[in-house]
Amino acid sequence: MLNPYREGFLEGLRPEQPLTVSEWSDKYRRLSSKASAEPGLWRTDRTPYLREPMDCLSSDHPVQRVVMMFSAQSGKTEAGSNFLGYVIDHAPGPMLCVQPTIEMAKRLSKQRLESMIQDTPRLARKIAPARSRDSGNTMFAKEFPGGIMLLTGANSATGLRSAPCRFLFMDEIDAMQEIQGEGDPVSLAERRTTTFARRKILLTSTPTVKDFSRIETEFLNSDRRYYYVPCPACGEFQHLQWPRLKWDKGKPETAKYECEHCKERFEEHHKTRFLPQGEWRNHAPFDGKTAGFQLNGLYSPLGWASWSQLAEDFLRAKTDPAALRTFVNTRLAETFSEDFAAQVNADGLMAKRLQYKPGICPEGVVLLTAGVDVQDDRLEISVWGWGAGETGWLIWHSKLQGDPTAVEVWGQLDQVLKTEWDTEGGKHLTIAQMAIDSGGHCTHETYNYVRDRLRQGAVPIKGSSKRNSAALGKGSKVDVSWRGKTIRKGVTLYMLGTDTIKTTLFGRMRHKEGLGSINFGLAADHEYFEQLTSEKMRLRFHRGFPIREYVKKASARNEALDCFVYAYAAMLLYSRRLPKLTMWENLREKLESGGKRPLKSSNKPAKPVKSFVNTW
Repeated sequence: MLNPYREGFLEGLRPEQPLTVSEWSDKYRRLSSKASAEPGLWRTDRTPYLREPMDCLSSDHPVQRVVMMFSAQSGKTEAGSNFLGYVIDHAPGPMLCVQPTIEMAKRLSKQRLESMIQDTPRLARKIAPARSRDSGNTMFAKEFPGGIMLLTGANSATGLRSAPCRFLFMDEIDAMQEIQGEGDPVSLAERRTTTFARRKILLTSTPTVKDFSRIETEFLNSDRRYYYVPCPACGEFQHLQWPRLKWDKGKPETAKYECEHCKERFEEHHKTRFLPQGEWRNHAPFDGKTAGFQLNGLYSPLGWASWSQLAEDFLRAKTDPAALRTFVNTRLAETFSEDFAAQVNADGLMAKRLQYKPGICPEGVVLLTAGVDVQDDRLEISVWGWGAGETGWLIWHSKLQGDPTAVEVWGQLDQVLKTEWDTEGGKHLTIAQMAIDSGGHCTHETYNYVRDRLRQGAVPIKGSSKRNSAALGKGSKVDVSWRGKTIRKGVTLYMLGTDTIKTTLFGRMRHKEGLGSINFGLAADHEYFEQLTSEKMRLRFHRGFPIREYVKKASARNEALDCFVYAYAAMLLYSRRLPKLTMWENLREKLESGGKRPLKSSNKPAKPVKSFVNTW
């Protein structure tokens, strides 16, 4: 059995051999079939752009902090794993490894670290199997001669304050949330290294939104290195940029790169030759501490993300703001800077209005949802139709006058919930899901209404104050018995990431046609659009950190926007019932065949929608 104290003492007596992280990786690292698409010996030559960032993490290198703003699936996490293995085997000391959440730290420990330790003999000799007694190998701690590695999530303030460390690896820092009452998790973790003169810090991530991206801020404060490669035609060096990738219209498989010097276009297979010849060049002075590296998906080795695949991904994403943002962040390793809300106004939306009547579902609508905003003297409601690609149509918007603490106004809402809405194809649709705001006025009455209409699709929702939260949470029971236990068939409350939804919807309102577009008919007038565009994006700073949030214009009303957000959330909630890849096609077939509720065809005349309509 290993004696960590004896091994640690002997390890401290041995002089450290000069070895860089890339040399250690090429000599000892083994990739597991469980965690790698290319198992076997690690070869830095396969991803030569990783050599310099890894070597900056070597114990005898002067750099203290390494920042990697890389595209997804480019090898940055494997470079971090090599750094971990190098510390365990060659430069032992206390290390902290931080993932965005505790769950992700568990996944890293199980899927990557355990397999790396088992498949790399040098590491397996120094870290005993987790099943052995007193092995010092647990889910969140790996003891080895001369050091220990602790794993935690950025959502755990206790984990970030646990112990001093010489080595720090923080992965996907843009996905890390600010800790309530503690501040920025990156700063909190870096404080653990301040007592070590020869510390090493690795920060990696794909970027997110401009001015709000941690990795972009860190990169801009570094010496900003880009990977330059020679042109196969003229030999001039350049760093690859997305605008220079060219292809024939509608044929992404013809993608080639155009040299910025000689204008010749070369094919992707040339990467095998020019990637090993590349070199990192800095665009800012080196401050003696921080080296920053930026790399996009154009550099991916052959067999990974191809240029034709990138072109195809771009063509699919360019008309969908949410998909385009994902492409820019994960494929191009760039921040997304377009402010959708600032470019949507009432006059512009009024001009794109279509000529379908209130209460009529245009061709393409296969699902109806409703969003209800509760006020002191009324309920405001929007009914939205949805089709393929989450394309949306406003069907109806109205005020149901009455005191929500009384039953009469809820009776009007019942009529709307039961209404059959005509489609242009002669079918009828009923509301499949209705989301009612319970976060402000009359929470008790909202729960009472929903409790008896769960089978009709009514659910309570509440906006989340947590920034960058998911569009739709998992839902939690809010009904309890007198003993404090949740009622089995009680009300489930769903939390909404309202800012997340608004960013998506404002982006889609900019597009006039196509999948994912948002369409308005005669149910919307200028006052409706004024309410819909009543909020704008604002940048403010809290404790020195930028916060992006939506704020309402002074004296403006925003009920139309709130109802739209709730109706969209209702659509997301309903979509959980069906396979996403075939949902819209299944709903269309069900409508055409006269399926059962909530997609139902009837020979009975539709109930008169006009009896509820209070037009603007």
